[in-house]
Amino acid sequence: MATVKIVLRKKKNQNGTSPLALRITKDRKTSFIHLGYHILEKDWDATTQRVRKSHSNAARLNNILMKKLADASNVVLEIDAQEKELSSNALKRKIKPSSDSMFFAQADTYLLQLKKAGNFNVWQSRRSLIRIFKEFVLGTDAILDDLPLKSRSRKRISRQRILPGSDVPFRQIDVSLINRFKVYLKADRVISDMSIMNYMAMIQKVFLQAIADGVVEEKFLPFGKDKIRIKRPESQKIGLLREDVEKLETVELLHPSHQQVRDLWLISFYFAGMRVSDVLQLRWSDFRGGRLYYVMDKNSKPGSLKIPEKAERILERYAPLKAHAGDFVFSYLKGLQKLDDGFTLKRRIQFIVSNCDMLLKMRVAPKAGIEGKLTMHIARHTFATLAGDKIPIQMLQKLYRHSNVLTTIGYQANFVNKDADEALDAVLGE
Repeated sequence: MATVKIVLRKKKNQNGTSPLALRITKDRKTSFIHLGYHILEKDWDATTQRVRKSHSNAARLNNILMKKLADASNVVLEIDAQEKELSSNALKRKIKPSSDSMFFAQADTYLLQLKKAGNFNVWQSRRSLIRIFKEFVLGTDAILDDLPLKSRSRKRISRQRILPGSDVPFRQIDVSLINRFKVYLKADRVISDMSIMNYMAMIQKVFLQAIADGVVEEKFLPFGKDKIRIKRPESQKIGLLREDVEKLETVELLHPSHQQVRDLWLISFYFAGMRVSDVLQLRWSDFRGGRLYYVMDKNSKPGSLKIPEKAERILERYAPLKAHAGDFVFSYLKGLQKLDDGFTLKRRIQFIVSNCDMLLKMRVAPKAGIEGKLTMHIARHTFATLAGDKIPIQMLQKLYRHSNVLTTIGYQANFVNKDADEALDAVLGE
């Protein structure tokens, strides 16, 4: 029968610490699995296989070591129960997950696939979420190793330090750990329920990809019935009032960049809340016979819209700048090479949108006397607000280019208040 024991290896690092390892012995042959933790020799009790109290994180480290020892021992017992004859090296491979079956190794693969698919926005968001989760699970030092030296001092956090390691097996990302992470996000980082939901979705995505790749068994998935449920919290979507739109249309803006960002917003609004990424990619060749023909970037759905008179007037102001039919209507993407590189394109678009949002907030809104929030995406919410329940839901689905009418119903429900208003008036007698 094989034996498993935690030992402190003799070879010391430059700082005088030595690595802790699982020692697997079978038929007098030995293999070692390094655990990713290093301590001083004086802090190790070889007899009890425990870290002495002289170590600053003795209690927490002992808990981790005992769990790793128990997991390894369970593997050995399972092998014995099956009456399999394995060498110490074969047992080592059974006990130590390969890099592909480790959570953050799989997370790196997940991010790489997002990047290859050109999903810059999702890639950037998920990369940040994974970094924070890694900080929580493995400790501050694990995250600092991934950052430039000049950024490290700013990234240290004040919460109790978690012992660093290199990675963690999927089976250790369990319901208990995720619930502790949710508490940490809420209490220590003070973030919204929507943001916490995004963290949960990220962890689930990495798990599902690993399951699809055959890296981990589905039984280890910590989400689902009687486990962690991911529920999208309701959020309030508010657009501008009609008088605010009129202010935007009539305000005199002297700086060309302020004029252009206002026109960008209005074109988005006039074309049924067209997403800003699509507006930025509009070319003169997309306009033919008084209509706009374009394919939505998000879901590749084609469609056509009549050019409203107000939009026509804006386009006429930019027409003198047109050299070729393939030119962009707005100059933000002019000169960008390799437009077929979706990742680079989306990264550039996000940078542009951030700058546009800043100009709308800091320059255009104050000049126009608009007190509400003004961003490029608010154009879409404003169209939905003014549409209310005046337009049949099937027509709104066509305007929004939603693939499923249920998406339209759920989205538009944020902007329909007539029934609730009438019910309130009925009670109050107004």
